[in-house]
Amino acid sequence: MRIAIPWPKSVLQWASNNHFTMKIGVQLPEVERVVRWPEVRRMAVLAEDAGFDSLWVGDHYLYRDGSDERGPWEAWTQLAAIAAVTSRIEIGPLVASLPFHNPAVLAKMASTVDEVAGGRLTLGVGSGWNTTEFDAMGLPFSRRVARFEESFGIVRRLLAGETVTMSGEFYELEQCVLLPVSQRDRPVPMMIGSMGPRMLDITLAHVDAWNAWFAEFDNRPELIAPVLQRLRHACDRVGRDFATLEKSVALLLDFGTDEPRRGSHNAITGSAAQMAQSLHAVAEAGIDHVQLVLDPITEATVTQAAEVAALFRG
Repeated sequence: MRIAIPWPKSVLQWASNNHFTMKIGVQLPEVERVVRWPEVRRMAVLAEDAGFDSLWVGDHYLYRDGSDERGPWEAWTQLAAIAAVTSRIEIGPLVASLPFHNPAVLAKMASTVDEVAGGRLTLGVGSGWNTTEFDAMGLPFSRRVARFEESFGIVRRLLAGETVTMSGEFYELEQCVLLPVSQRDRPVPMMIGSMGPRMLDITLAHVDAWNAWFAEFDNRPELIAPVLQRLRHACDRVGRDFATLEKSVALLLDFGTDEPRRGSHNAITGSAAQMAQSLHAVAEAGIDHVQLVLDPITEATVTQAAEVAALFRG
């Protein structure tokens, strides 16, 4: 049962607007603090009711920084639950580390979550980077880009409805197919979360979207343009039409906290109007979709972020 929320008029106007120029999403809590499912659920419903376009979860297992150990909830279990308690908002991992998963099983999970969500999943993918969680979970870290390449081909082909038989360096499949067949009229959209030249060469000809974490451009909207220029060159290398690729970035917003997020020295701060101006700068740089990373991430800051988005929409 949902609780009626007295949204500000500006937020309601934004939510009813149907000619958005840049999608705006929110990343749900990861390891900033321990957030139990009832609160995660409320945040997800809150974000949908506020008119956000998308919800994202990280795909990680464990962080270890000196004596500080932190771990998030498992991404795909969360996504299935979020799919079940929402009805409109797009959802996805930001991003799924393919070397964590058997690719055929991951494709099956993505197809199932997309079914629960009624066709709202975007499958963000990457190769992983955090050696701590690879080691802790007994997962091989070496040659992870090679593993990614083989996995990516398997996932992509299965989601496209192919029956796959192959004997690769890392995986062997015998007449693997995803059944039941998806009700979508096209495969689950895929998004690459990387600026690595080899990763882009592997994926850009096939994915629907690209994403950069805020560290890639130092969380400064004015530094997005050079990143997009590098992306354009990568598209040219593989013959991908740059204009057909959805460009997205994560952007860190600081709503005031005594314990700022690690690496948040360039977080966007200020009034709602000032934050909205930063969103305008992101859109003007050529970004189609922004995922807001909120510091801190609470129900209150989700509401504040909705007000920022409303000002951006005008």
